Amino acid sequence: MSAPSQTLHRYRSHTCGALRESDVGGVTRLSGWCHRIRDHGGVLFIDLRDHYGMTQCVVDPDSPAFKLAETARSEWVIRIDGKVRKRPAGTENAELPTGTVEVYITDMEVLGPADELPMPVFGDQDYPEETRLKYRYLDLRREKLHANIMKRGAIVDSLRTRMKQTGFFEFTTPILTASSPEGARDFLVPSRIHPGQFYALPQAPQQFKQLIMISGFDRYFQIAPCFRDEDPRADRLPGEFYQLDVEMSFVTQEDVFQAMEPVIRDTFKEFADGKPVTDVFPRIPYFESMLKYGSDKPDLRNPLVIADVSEVFEREDVTFNAFKNVVKGGGVVRAIPATGAASQPRSFFDKLNEWARSEGAPGLGYIVFEDEGGTITGKGPIAKFIPEAAQAVIREKAGIKAGDAVFFSAGNEDKAASLAGKARVRIGDELALSDKDQFAFCWIVDFPQYEWNEDEKKIDFSHNPFSMGNMDHDAFMALDPSDKDTILKMTAFQYDMVCNGYEMASGSIRNHRPDRMVKAFEIAGYGEQEVMDRFGGMYRAFQYGAPPHGGMAAGVDRIVMLLCGAQNLREITIFPMNQRAEDLLLGAPSEATAKQLRELHIRTNLPEK
Repeated sequence: MSAPSQTLHRYRSHTCGALRESDVGGVTRLSGWCHRIRDHGGVLFIDLRDHYGMTQCVVDPDSPAFKLAETARSEWVIRIDGKVRKRPAGTENAELPTGTVEVYITDMEVLGPADELPMPVFGDQDYPEETRLKYRYLDLRREKLHANIMKRGAIVDSLRTRMKQTGFFEFTTPILTASSPEGARDFLVPSRIHPGQFYALPQAPQQFKQLIMISGFDRYFQIAPCFRDEDPRADRLPGEFYQLDVEMSFVTQEDVFQAMEPVIRDTFKEFADGKPVTDVFPRIPYFESMLKYGSDKPDLRNPLVIADVSEVFEREDVTFNAFKNVVKGGGVVRAIPATGAASQPRSFFDKLNEWARSEGAPGLGYIVFEDEGGTITGKGPIAKFIPEAAQAVIREKAGIKAGDAVFFSAGNEDKAASLAGKARVRIGDELALSDKDQFAFCWIVDFPQYEWNEDEKKIDFSHNPFSMGNMDHDAFMALDPSDKDTILKMTAFQYDMVCNGYEMASGSIRNHRPDRMVKAFEIAGYGEQEVMDRFGGMYRAFQYGAPPHGGMAAGVDRIVMLLCGAQNLREITIFPMNQRAEDLLLGAPSEATAKQLRELHIRTNLPEK
C-alpha cells in the first residue's frame, strides 16, 4: 500500500453511488465496505458499498494493490484509488445507478478489518431475530432494512414539513414527569434528590399539550416519544414508540379532521409507490362500524359487510333453536356474506368451522345458495331449519346472490360482533376478495364515552378520560351517576383514524370546563379530591380560562410500517428491543450496582425463583 495522494480527500473523492459514464477516464478514491468479493480466474471483483450505493471495483495481478486485495474479506472497510472505466459490453448492471462503470484499483488501504461474521450482510435472507438484534449494526447494513430506516426519516421529515405548512408549531414537552393513568403501566424513575419519590416517563404528552393550549398557544405538534410498560405486540414495540402529537385551540371535531386528513393522506400518497390512497376519509359511527365490520378498526379493503339478522330467528317458522335461544336471551345473530363461496369445496367450510372453534365459538353455521333452474336454493347443515321465506330475508339483508354463501355468528352483542369481524377478515382473505394493493382510510366517530366494567361492576371511561361528551353542558351536569342506561348510551367527541385494519391515530375534543371535568370523573367513580390529587395541574389551569380545544395523536411507527410494507415494527425501528422487552445489543435491562441503589435509597425485593 502506498501513501494516499494528497490531491484527493483522505478517504474519498466520490461516494460509492456517485460514479457515472461521464466520469470514465478519470481518477477516483472510494471508501466503503466489501459487500461481495468474486474471484474470476485471478481477477478480483470487489463490490464496494457505502450508505449511498455500490460500485464494482476490479483488480488483477498487474496492479500493485493485488496482493493486499487478495486478503480482503466480506465487510472489511477499505479505501481504494483507481481509474474509472466503462464496463465491457454485456456486463452492465441496469439495477445499479453505477452499473455502466467500474473502477480499476491501483492502490488500496485497509481501514477496518472484520472478524468472521455472525450473520451475512449480503442478501436479505431470513436470519434468527435474536441474532439480528444482538448484531443490529450488521443487520442495519442490509439493503432492505437500511432503506426502511432511511424511508422512516423521510416520512417523519414530510410529516413535520406538512404540519408546519398547516400552521402548527413544534413544541417539546418534558420526559421526566408525574404518573398519570393513561391506560397502561408507567415506567418509573426514582429520584435521588427526593428519596422515596418517583418521576414517570410520559405515556403520552396529553396533559402537557392541553396545558400548552391553556397557555395561549394555538396549534401544537411534536414527534413525541411515549413510554408504556406493556406487553409487546406486532403493531407496538415494547417500552417506547413515537407519535405525531397534535393539539388545536378553538376547534370543532370537523376542524381537526380538515387539518389532519390532508397531512396524513398526502404523506401516504408521497410514499405509497403509486398505490391508491383514499381521497376523502369516510366517517363511520362506532356502533355502525361494530355492526358492519365487527371492529372499530375496519379494513375497508375487504368489501364484505356484516348484517344483523336477529329478527329472522324470532320468526315462528324458523326452527334452528341454537340461534333462536340466543335471540330470546337478549343476544344477536350476525350474518357474514361470502361472495362466490358456493364453488368452494367442503373443506373450505370445515376449516372455517375449525377456526371458529379455536376462537372459543361452537362453530360457524352457514348456508350455501345455488341457482337451480332459476330458483335460488339454500343448502347446508342449518338450511333445512330456515324456510325459503326466511332465507330470502337473510339474502336481502346480507346482499347475497346465487353462488354466494353466508356464515353466522351468534351470542351476546360484543362476542357475536368480535367473531363476525374476525370471520369477515378471514373469509375475505381466503376468497382473495380484498384488494391489498391500496391504503383505505376512514374516521371512526361517536365512540361511547363510558363503558360497563363487568368485573368491578362499575362505569369506566371507554376512551380518553379528558374527552368532551356529546351532550349539552347543562344536561350533562344534571346527569344522575346512577342512571346507567343514559350514561352508557352517551357518545363523545372521540375519533380514531383507521387504515387497512390498523388504528393510525386517536383523538378527541377535550373537556375544558373544570366543573364538567369533575362531573365526568364523578360518573366514573372518582371524587373531586381524587381528581385534584391526580390531575391537579390541569384542574387548576382550567380555573383560569381554558379555550375549547382538541387534537389527536398518530402512530409514527405504524405509519412507517404500512408505507414500508413491513409486517413487524422491528423492521422499521433502528434499535428495537425483542419481544421480551430486552435490548440484546447493549444489554438492557441490567442490574444496578449497590452504590447506585444506595444513592437512590432503594432496595430490591425480587420474586422467589
